[in-house]
Parts: sequence; C-alpha cells; structure tokens
Amino acid sequence: ELRVGRIDGATGRGRIVRLDEEALEMEISLEADPPPPLALTLVLALPRPPVLRRTLISVTSMGVKRIVLLNARAVEKSFWQSRALDEDAIFEQCVLGLEQARDTRMPEVLLRNRFRPFVEDELPAMVAGAKAFVAEPSAKADPAPGPGEAALLAVGPESGWSDHELLGLENAGLDRISLGARPLRVETALPALLARFL
Repeated sequence: ELRVGRIDGATGRGRIVRLDEEALEMEISLEADPPPPLALTLVLALPRPPVLRRTLISVTSMGVKRIVLLNARAVEKSFWQSRALDEDAIFEQCVLGLEQARDTRMPEVLLRNRFRPFVEDELPAMVAGAKAFVAEPSAKADPAPGPGEAALLAVGPESGWSDHELLGLENAGLDRISLGARPLRVETALPALLARFL
C-alpha cells in the first residue's frame, strides 16, 4: 500500500494488485481532502533556472497556489529562454512539491516578463482585499501579517529590487517586510518569509 492522490482531487491509499512487465494495477480509495492552501499569492522575480526548480518544489510544498514569475532589472534576459519555464518542467517541479506535502491542488504559475505592465495593470486587482508586502532587507520593524489572512508577497532578485521597482510596488499598495538587514538567497528567504503567513 502507498499514499496516493488525484491532481486537484482527494487523497487516500492505493494497493498494488498486479505488477508485471506489462502493467501496474492498483485499487484506489480516495477519501480525504488535501491540506488547506496557503492564502497567499507569491510574486517572485525570476531566479536562476536551478534555483527556480528548487523554489517551485519548496513553495508548492508550503501550500502556495498562485505564483507569478516576474521580470526585474536584475533578472538576466537569458533566464526567460530557459527550459525550466517550459510548461512540462514547471508541472514536474510542482508535482514534486505536492508529493512532499501530500497535497493535490496544483498551483497556478503565471509568467510575466514585463515589470511595469504587470505592476500597473494586474497587481492592483491581486492586492485588493489582501494584505500585501514586498520583501526588502531592512533593520527597521515591519508590519506583521496575520496567519490565514489573504495576502500577497513580492520577493525580488538576490541583488534586490531597484529603487524604481520598489516605488512601483509600494504605489500598488505593498508594504515593506523584512527578515533583517542581511540580503539572503532566495532559497533561504522564501521559507522564512512564508512561515510568517502559515
């Protein structure tokens, strides 16, 4: 027996009743709902392809159900041509994250390679009715998100958002949130930030 689930459906158990060179057959019993999703939209400046793969697994396993991969000044143009952005590659990484968390609800992953049109035309609707934050290294205190409340979090490149990008995000209604004065790698910052929304 092993744990099984149907994409965007229930979870349960499967029992192998036949296994040979031609086929594997299982009796499936799906009885439980997957864990509740995290009520958070993640806007992430597109990281390097190897980091993106690990990040998709990590944030999917933490329950994020909408991920926007966004261009920023510090994002290399070549990243947008990477095979890591192919639909099949994104699906594969998200499935790995779902398997880790015993989840079945596939996240929505949006690709936005133009910063300004996204921030001006799409972001305000995403922010409406949610607490919205932009991560930025800082020594000062920041607003604390409420666990379970609808929220949006924007995380920039490892070298940081430009002043112009920060201004655009703040004009769209995002407040600064910080883990301290140290700039961190995406893989380090994201789990620590997301844990504040659990």
